[in-house]
Amino acid sequence: MKLEFIALDKLVISTANMRGGKKPPDVSDLLPTVRARGVLQPIIVRPNCAPDGYEILAGRRRFFAASLVAQESGQSEPMPCAILEAGDDAAAIEASMIENMARLDPDEVTRWVSFTRLVKEGRGVEDIATTFGLPDLAVRRILALGNLLPRIRDLYAQEQIDRATVRHLTMASKAQQKTWLSLRDDAQAYAPIGHQLKAWLFGGQSIAVKQALFDIVSYPGQIVADLFGEDGYFADADTFWTAQQAVIDARRDAYLEAGWSDVVIVPTTEHFHEWEYEKTAKRKGGRVYIDLCANGEVTFHEGYLSRKEAQKAARAEAIGTGTKVARPEVTSTMQTYIDLHRHAAVRAALIGHPAVALRLMVAHAIAGSHLWRVSIEPQSSRNEAVRESVETSTGEADFDAARRRMLDLLGFDPDQPTLIDGRIVRDDDGPTGDGLSAIFLALLDLTDAQILGIVAVAMGETLASGSPAVEAVGATIGVTMSAYWQADDALFDLIRDKEVLDRIVAEVAGETIAKANVGEKTKVLKKIVRDHLDGAEGRTKVEHWVPRWMAFPPSAYTERGGVGTVRAAAMVEAARAIPPAPDPDAPPGAVAATEPQALAA
Repeated sequence: MKLEFIALDKLVISTANMRGGKKPPDVSDLLPTVRARGVLQPIIVRPNCAPDGYEILAGRRRFFAASLVAQESGQSEPMPCAILEAGDDAAAIEASMIENMARLDPDEVTRWVSFTRLVKEGRGVEDIATTFGLPDLAVRRILALGNLLPRIRDLYAQEQIDRATVRHLTMASKAQQKTWLSLRDDAQAYAPIGHQLKAWLFGGQSIAVKQALFDIVSYPGQIVADLFGEDGYFADADTFWTAQQAVIDARRDAYLEAGWSDVVIVPTTEHFHEWEYEKTAKRKGGRVYIDLCANGEVTFHEGYLSRKEAQKAARAEAIGTGTKVARPEVTSTMQTYIDLHRHAAVRAALIGHPAVALRLMVAHAIAGSHLWRVSIEPQSSRNEAVRESVETSTGEADFDAARRRMLDLLGFDPDQPTLIDGRIVRDDDGPTGDGLSAIFLALLDLTDAQILGIVAVAMGETLASGSPAVEAVGATIGVTMSAYWQADDALFDLIRDKEVLDRIVAEVAGETIAKANVGEKTKVLKKIVRDHLDGAEGRTKVEHWVPRWMAFPPSAYTERGGVGTVRAAAMVEAARAIPPAPDPDAPPGAVAATEPQALAA
């Protein structure tokens, strides 16, 4: 490779340039520098068939910027060029990709086009991965887009199909892709997306290979590899269940030969709830329950009887051993009388012991009862990118650390799942049914500071997402969102409103740049915002930016409204405007306490 200055009229854009295209690129960010100092960094070229001519492999935007400056000034300055040898198309494509990928992260479709051309030029997956410093799997994932119909790739490039959907479509046959496009084009039909698409592709059941009890090597059906996940999937659920059922039947026969009284297969339409059964040894008639799930998972529960059967067996055992079954000391009505009077006495006395009441309330919030049930906020979303964004956020990491400390205080293993039906334990856990009382007694040994920490975690887990309560708490505490969140791919993938994006560009880059790019596509506008947030491409780095909808208090970008957080915040403000009810015991002229500190006091 050698360096030379070459006149602009000797340069053309190469077909091997990964940024090649008919539309001139946006060079507004380069023009000021090129006007003032010219092009400083050499572009990459190679000789072409024209006399003394060269084609540009990398540096298309710098070339267009220099051409515009030449038109403005009437003077054409030669370009600094790094010249490759002619003839090696694969090397030219690689040079273009390496130079461009270091500057602008291209979308997956653009990478697929370039990687495919490299494959046609004889480069293998391992060679491409080594050249660009990518894992083999990452290259295979990009090349998997070649399984898609051209129209699906175009829709993805135009951001009309989300990433999760297009990745699931790479597992679809061409016939399935055509059917999916037909559904999408039909205004009266629904084309499944995201995880619903995966279920649609596999006939309503997306069964992962890891659920198989049988040897995959001998499986007669088809397995579809998911390059974007960690597993493959069975293409035909019926074939899977035939092979799976053969293993289940063999395990059932083995259990019976081992002396178990019975083996019950729980179908996929039902579920084995462990708390409805009691652990019972094999010698006392315990059964084995084989629980089947629609996703292919099979769980073997050894040694169980229903509660009624276990009680009946206990009575029969007592009679068989000659043990006299004692008549209860009190009747059921007498027991009710005792319970109600004790309840009345305890709750009256509890009024004078607020510290004990606080711990009792926390125990109920954790364990629940037939009168007190608290559900965990599921933080669910159909969008895979949204789920991943939340799971990896700073806020989620900080809360999980606090939650683990709480579990440790209560004696639970922080690394083991403890949530059952949205609660940590059940009131009837264990043979004595003392789950709630055990937690309450444990709480009595903790300090007030530890109790309040547990209260905060319990409230955090049960605070409904999107509710006015979130707005009220966030505003009261003064939450600074930038301390817990920063812009990511999931956010930019979800911003599709042009008017909103124009306002965000103005907010981040300034009104001048926003007006200069008002006619650009959303992809260009998002790139401008990203560059400012990252401080890339010579843009001024913007720190701690948060979209208006996510801030405390939130606001909208347009007059159209329809923002859930803004509506919730308005409800909170309306509630603040309602004057508190007068205290009948307060002296005349007293002012009601409304501040959080006063309320706490």
